[in-house]
Amino acid sequence: MEAHISTSEVLSARGIDLFYGQSHAVRGASIALSQGEVVAISGQSGSGKSSLLYCLAGVLPVVGGEVRFEGQPLGTLGDDELSALRRDRFGFVFQHGELLPELTVEENAALPLRLAGQRKAKALAAAGEVLGRLGLAELRERRPSQVSGGQNQRVAVARALVHRPTVVFADEPTGSLDSTNAATVLQEFLSLARSQGTAVVLVTHDPNVAARADIRYTMSDGVLAREQDMA
Repeated sequence: MEAHISTSEVLSARGIDLFYGQSHAVRGASIALSQGEVVAISGQSGSGKSSLLYCLAGVLPVVGGEVRFEGQPLGTLGDDELSALRRDRFGFVFQHGELLPELTVEENAALPLRLAGQRKAKALAAAGEVLGRLGLAELRERRPSQVSGGQNQRVAVARALVHRPTVVFADEPTGSLDSTNAATVLQEFLSLARSQGTAVVLVTHDPNVAARADIRYTMSDGVLAREQDMA
């Protein structure tokens, strides 16, 4: 377990509820995340953990309770403000990477910077630096179809962290990988996030992945419970 320093709360939820029709997907969940902290939410498929993740990221609107980012209730933000927040302050890693096939590895990694208006040369240089830290410097000009699944997922990690976001939301980030690649990607992901002071919300069904977090929660039938803090 890498050492971490939590200096201030950046993201919190208090008593949030989410429904899909008549189904109560998230039931009064409360959670807090501090700067540079890695929090894992584990549970079986259908337990509500991914729904909670997207509530915390402002993708799904809650119907009860409140989500705050740096003290600002997400419910008070308009669509454009939420989009800008997710673009500039948040990062995302998905189970299957979700890279754009027509772009090179380097261009995929640079995408958040380009969407934020950064000039291409500067964005590619920043992407190249992060890719180098993830052992992908020699693959910069390749397309996603020309690299392995584990390498694609590392590119997704680079894309999530290249703009030094405050929080990264990771939904089963190693779920599509074999155990060896999963361990490598997770190690590189969390090490880079911690070195940048980026907080991580990590959703997983794998107890080995959850064990790498600083704080662990479990979810069952939409109910969130905090486990004992990791030493």
